[in-house]
Amino acid sequence: MAKDNQNSRRHFLKTLGFAGAAFTIVPRHVLGKGYTAPSDTLYIGGIGVGGKGYTDLTEPAKSPNAKVVALCDVDDRRAQRARETFNDANYYHDYREMLEKESGLDAVTVATPDHMHAIQALAAMERGMHVYVQKPLTHDIFEARQLTEAAHKYKVVTQMGNQGASGDGVRKLQEWYQAGLIGDVEEVWCWTDRPVWPQGIAWPAEKKADVPKELNWDLWLGTAPKKDYVDNLVPFNWRGWWDYGTGALGDMACHIIEPAFKTLELGYPSSVEASVGSVYVGEFNRGYFPESCPPSSHIILEFPERGDKPAVKLHWMDGGIQPARPEELGPNERMGDGGNGVIMKGTRGTMMCGTYGANPKLIPTKLTDAINVKETIPRVPEGHYVQWVNACIAGYKQKECSSDFDIAGPLTESILMGNLALRSFDIRKKGNNGRWQYPGRYIKLLWDGPNMKITNFDEANQFVKREYRTGW
Repeated sequence: MAKDNQNSRRHFLKTLGFAGAAFTIVPRHVLGKGYTAPSDTLYIGGIGVGGKGYTDLTEPAKSPNAKVVALCDVDDRRAQRARETFNDANYYHDYREMLEKESGLDAVTVATPDHMHAIQALAAMERGMHVYVQKPLTHDIFEARQLTEAAHKYKVVTQMGNQGASGDGVRKLQEWYQAGLIGDVEEVWCWTDRPVWPQGIAWPAEKKADVPKELNWDLWLGTAPKKDYVDNLVPFNWRGWWDYGTGALGDMACHIIEPAFKTLELGYPSSVEASVGSVYVGEFNRGYFPESCPPSSHIILEFPERGDKPAVKLHWMDGGIQPARPEELGPNERMGDGGNGVIMKGTRGTMMCGTYGANPKLIPTKLTDAINVKETIPRVPEGHYVQWVNACIAGYKQKECSSDFDIAGPLTESILMGNLALRSFDIRKKGNNGRWQYPGRYIKLLWDGPNMKITNFDEANQFVKREYRTGW
């Protein structure tokens, strides 16, 4: 149990409930000025505490109502800064041990590689702990649906780590759209300059490397297939391998597609198709490596009509591919934020923004400052992290979170649909002539969202739900 956790919020409330119905909370004035009642303190544990995981602890900890009491990481090198910052927190290598021993935890942050998000978040939720999970919410579609349903089953507060969802940019885009400034949107373009890590390459064939003494490689692999350790995979380049990451799409689409997804109130897509870049591997030969995400892609998601709103075709482009510039955009004006951006083209006008929905603009951009639309959507002045802290303390469904799993789950499922199309490129069949054919490269995948199933190419359904390694 974490230090001082006998005074944790959960223990405090249980003790009061047992002591007698006449007492439900201790007033702050009884405890003294500036003292935070244990019932108003959120005790947090972090799973994956290096890099973004460090931010996911230090930002909630800015709230006077939050205290970090437990840390978990499989790599001591990555955990060092968090251990120094939260030096009174207990430290673990295995998240299962932390969750078992730290019974006083109220909430957990998860900032591990994509392939571990779902199993770690679900383990915390099953114990009644609120969760903050980094984007993408999960590695596969089935996991996203499981976490969305688990939030209701276990009545916990949830938030995905796409902080732009709480920003003023997304709010402004919603207000412009709801005011009818651009009319109905039928086509959207989203793009990123990612990947900035190796993709579209063969798995290293050289002799396995020695595992660093600070890293527990088996725990890092977790649900993924057993493989020998290789250099330059940890802590960043795992993103380009299907066993662990979800590529450029998984890394950035929760930030870039989210403004359009929320503004247009999109649901499950009805279909997906894709084209991918390949790499030069010899004279007249181009390679496609099934273990690795492609170096670039163009994905098209189609969303059906929503009430009186028309169907939407959403384009995703990565690896440096970008859409054509809108004619109304000046030749020297930046599109999006340069490397990343969103364009929503309506029947009356066009909106544009950068990553996280930042710097929203109407096109022509000179119109932006002249528009005065009534603010109808509440701001999130406390920010994405503290919003989650406050919602956790208030309790299940008592306060809104900008990207709770009711929002983040369907968003993640839609994004990962793109990866179904990308991974279908490697599906092979023997044709009548005895030669291998690749039907996944030439078809549009039709999607039954409620049942999580490709309806016209069953072989692609193998990527909806992956198999965990034995023991996980």
